[in-house]
Amino acid sequence: MTDDRIPPSEPALTGYDRIAAYVRTLDGSPGVYRMLDAESRVLYVGKARNLRNRVSNYARPGDHSARIARMIAETVSMMFLTTRTETEALLLEQNLIKQLKPRYNVLLRDDKSFPNILVTSHDYPMVKKHRGARKEKGQYFGPFASAGAVNRTLSQLQRVFLLRNCTDSQFEGRTRPCLQYQIKRCTAPCVGMITAAEYQRSVQDAKEFLSGRTAHIQEALAEQMMAASDAMEFERAAALRDRIKALTQVQTAQGVNPRTVPEADVIGLHVENGQACVQVFFIRANQNWGNHDFYPRISGEEDIAEVMEAFIGQFYSDREPPRMLILSNGVDDPDLLAAALGDKAGRKVEIIVPQRGEKAELVEGALRNAKESLGRRMSENATQGRLLRGLAEAFDLDTAPQRIEVYDNSHIQGTNAVGAMVVAGPEGLMKSQYRKFNIRGEDLTPGDDFGMMKEVLTRRFSRLLKEDPDRTLGTWPDLLLIDGGAGQVSAVQEIMDQFGIDDVAMVGVAKGVDRDHGKEEFHRPGEPPFALQRNDPVLYFVQRLRDEAHRFAIGTHRAKRAKSVGVTPLDDIPGIGATRKRALLAHFGSAKAVSRANLADLTAVEGISATMAETIYGFFHEGG
Repeated sequence: MTDDRIPPSEPALTGYDRIAAYVRTLDGSPGVYRMLDAESRVLYVGKARNLRNRVSNYARPGDHSARIARMIAETVSMMFLTTRTETEALLLEQNLIKQLKPRYNVLLRDDKSFPNILVTSHDYPMVKKHRGARKEKGQYFGPFASAGAVNRTLSQLQRVFLLRNCTDSQFEGRTRPCLQYQIKRCTAPCVGMITAAEYQRSVQDAKEFLSGRTAHIQEALAEQMMAASDAMEFERAAALRDRIKALTQVQTAQGVNPRTVPEADVIGLHVENGQACVQVFFIRANQNWGNHDFYPRISGEEDIAEVMEAFIGQFYSDREPPRMLILSNGVDDPDLLAAALGDKAGRKVEIIVPQRGEKAELVEGALRNAKESLGRRMSENATQGRLLRGLAEAFDLDTAPQRIEVYDNSHIQGTNAVGAMVVAGPEGLMKSQYRKFNIRGEDLTPGDDFGMMKEVLTRRFSRLLKEDPDRTLGTWPDLLLIDGGAGQVSAVQEIMDQFGIDDVAMVGVAKGVDRDHGKEEFHRPGEPPFALQRNDPVLYFVQRLRDEAHRFAIGTHRAKRAKSVGVTPLDDIPGIGATRKRALLAHFGSAKAVSRANLADLTAVEGISATMAETIYGFFHEGG
């Protein structure tokens, strides 16, 4: 692979003439080309089986859509990457589009990862939700369309197979069964209430269930129940009966699942009024594991096959494709796309556009959902546009803001302090842009809200100035909404002054009289506070944004606090693992009691040698 940027010999040339000059230097190699404007911003990324032939199409005036003609007119220079194969060019093209986000490409803006279920590789495996790269050892099942779908499935697994969901450290430190055992959601392998062989059979049944082989599991459970009954083990027989009942309920709820499609993504694309919606249904193990909608950025002039191909290429650039893609519309070169996805997955990937049968019915459902979702979004966008214009009028802004950042802090008496930022724009809340900030300030007084807000805004704008100083990436806000009154606004203004930023509007949202919803006061630097009418839609809009920031901040704080639950000073002592920690806590009752123990008491604990006792004693008494 080579990367060549050809220096322009005639700087005055642009558009068709500039592209024609490049054509004379190209050969018939496959590769990727980039078109750049006068500011060296990438306008478009494309792939080619034959670079010379493909680029020469742009050098001939006429027979171009208005979108392509505009792109050509703005082109001042080009860059080229040659590859060994066209498949390699396709994969590279989609990676560059996601990285560079060119203005004239179809762009998948929602790049969220989807959750999976992981059955870990522990001797007593746990089942849990997993999101992101598959780095942890174990067997993965998914993707699921949402965390809710995963949680429902995990609940079903616990009811039917009684597998643990505690962490490995909790498992190792357990001395008696937990609540999950009491409510018959776990067999308590942590304290030996089930043998390793029996637990492994349950794990294997759970894997069979996640692979779609539920009939076999039900037959095996029925045989075990009859055997237990014959042996007059009535308690065990009743437990197996309850598991069979739970499994039957699960199967009934899954009655709408496809019979002839074991593994596929069903992709429906609907385009209307220059906007697009893609619905993806995830079919795994003959089960519908949910759907998700996407709204790729288009100009409205693209061919529908181009939109579909661009979506597929970007969607699977960092995800493993299934064995089959069932599409509502074809793509220009399905064999090339299938080969590229197959290379990525290390196995065959089939792409089909069904005309009849169950697969066509699945596509019809995806298309119907895409059309309905796009209709709702267009209606919401129209309403959102009116609210943004109203916001500009209420806060005396020059234009309707395109990016609003809302900030809030959360803590309990200064502990586990976090800052949160939520983002909204013309299309509503932009959840992929949300950010959380773990408050680091060692010099802050616990509970210093002003100091925390200063730290959050300092970190935020330091990063903006470093990563996007020219404000070309769309990451700079037009408006800051700060949860708080004049004090918080003054603290933020101080940070803005330090950075020399004087063109980002800010408004503080204070609870107002009696901290009553609807009596909010708004604060702007150097101006008296003001309020909006209680029935003003703009007031409701700001309240929703403020509440969303508060929800996100509280959720982040709770997650941080939850991680600290169960952590003791013993975790920081070298050589103290789960077994010794459990022994110390069982002997002394608490970490605090361990810290007060003398050497003789410490050595009396099973597994604690004289050397280890000195290590523990020294940890708690250094400098004493």
